[in-house]
Amino acid sequence: MPKKPKKIKDMGKIRIVPLGGLGEIGKNMTVIEYENDWVVIDCGLGFPEEDMPGIDLVIPDISYLEANKEKIKAVLLTHGHEDHIGAIPYLLRTINPPIYGTPLTLGIIRNKLEEHILPWNPELRTVNAGTKVRLGAITAEFIHVNHSIADACAIALHTPLGILLHTGDFKLDTSPIDGEMMDIVRLGELGREGVLMLLCESTNSERPGFTPSEKKVGASLESIFATHSKKRIIIATFSSNVHRVQQIIDTSAHHKRKVAITGRSMLNIVKAATELGYMKIPAGVLVDINEIKRYRPSEVTIITTGSQGEPMSALYRMAFSDHMQVSLDVNDVVVFSASAIPGNEKLVGRIINELSKNNVEVLHDAVVEVHVSGHACQEEIKLMLALTKPRYVMPVHGESRHLAANRELARYMGISDKNIFISEIGKVLEIDANGARWNGTVTAGKVLVDGYGVGDVGNIVLRDRRHLAQDGLIVVVATVDTEERLLLSGPDIVSRGFVYVREAEELMEEARSIAADCLMDILDYEAQIDRMQMKKRVKDELTKFLYTKTKRKPMILPVIMNV
Repeated sequence: MPKKPKKIKDMGKIRIVPLGGLGEIGKNMTVIEYENDWVVIDCGLGFPEEDMPGIDLVIPDISYLEANKEKIKAVLLTHGHEDHIGAIPYLLRTINPPIYGTPLTLGIIRNKLEEHILPWNPELRTVNAGTKVRLGAITAEFIHVNHSIADACAIALHTPLGILLHTGDFKLDTSPIDGEMMDIVRLGELGREGVLMLLCESTNSERPGFTPSEKKVGASLESIFATHSKKRIIIATFSSNVHRVQQIIDTSAHHKRKVAITGRSMLNIVKAATELGYMKIPAGVLVDINEIKRYRPSEVTIITTGSQGEPMSALYRMAFSDHMQVSLDVNDVVVFSASAIPGNEKLVGRIINELSKNNVEVLHDAVVEVHVSGHACQEEIKLMLALTKPRYVMPVHGESRHLAANRELARYMGISDKNIFISEIGKVLEIDANGARWNGTVTAGKVLVDGYGVGDVGNIVLRDRRHLAQDGLIVVVATVDTEERLLLSGPDIVSRGFVYVREAEELMEEARSIAADCLMDILDYEAQIDRMQMKKRVKDELTKFLYTKTKRKPMILPVIMNV
């Protein structure tokens, strides 16, 4: 049972405004406001869903922050995963607050920012676990936690009303690779001081028990290397999982193998982690990917990106024989040392099928234990609740079902329903001396990134792309003289993605005839000729005809020129 909370001092109010990460995986971003002192926790991206053709990335709508930029004291980063830092370059296009993060987190960001042209030099300020930073009336404290990347922290915000604790992504690993367990002592001290609100991650809240230690993967890797001593081993994992990559390198060195790294993000993070001392690579083990043909298969390990089946990733190109340096065959074994993020299962399955078709042995989590999660399961979330004894709880980081499962854990731990808040992006929770309550909404949502374009693809463009993808395109081109009421040329019909014209000449000729009759009818009988009306009539007539003949509704684009 949580202890009886202290009465909140009558000193202003706190507003908690999630701009991402609720009801979705990724795009994590939360604004904490105390009067005119604001801090932003994380600034992540999400990946496009199936109904977003052509979209590269999804980032939070930050128009609320842009309208209040003078109030933002800092952006505080919990760790260096893309779903927590990936939108930083886009935030920095319009806002330039100080950005605080641990050394590896900022090292990854510096590499990322080299690819972007910004209007100013970002203020990147390095902190370590245990650091406290004064930000107006708020003091931010960074607290070490375990996760699937080094240098992860929870963040405690000390405010005049009390302590808000944001867990970030965490798990309890009693035997972590770097030797530092989550700082449960400090979390317990905060609980004794009195935590006003706990914002707790929810990703694994449906899973019972504890998340296994990262060291468990090390034992599996040792077994794989011993069993496949005659084969070249290719291991795909998350580039940010520095401890996993370190274990792969150490195991390779133990088995006297050279290690080659491929994939831009993997190369960038290994470079940053090595320079900052988070990875130690034995001398002579690392070789350039261009040198691997100098060694027998049994002497080489390749660490690669592509564990999520991303098209054009290094592993994808290997599987489909499109990688410049690596060709896979029966002498290779491919290990997926990662679980598929929800929504990526088909992409991963496609690579596995292609590899299997080419007689390449594939090992993944369903076959051998080559991955453990970096997120807290139910017992670890309950431990966090027991240590911190919060008055209020807000589940964060997850889809609706994850948030609901986290709420059940808080209930189980004795937190009253009226003190548990399931929020949505843009929804404002306000806390003051009289308690906590919802208080309106702010502008929030998804901004789509397509190439260099940020936010220029909206619902209308997506609708058109889906239409084109499903039914194709028909272009009708004609030239008319509206004064003389003559059809000068055309109409010509151009089909893309609808039917193969050479096999549907009769259908296309009939469509051309209908378009011509429609145009002639307007030119001969309409008292007032409106080109927009002409286009609409042609489009409507062809839509009806083609649906009757094919039961399809292609996008029809009339191009009518007036001479």
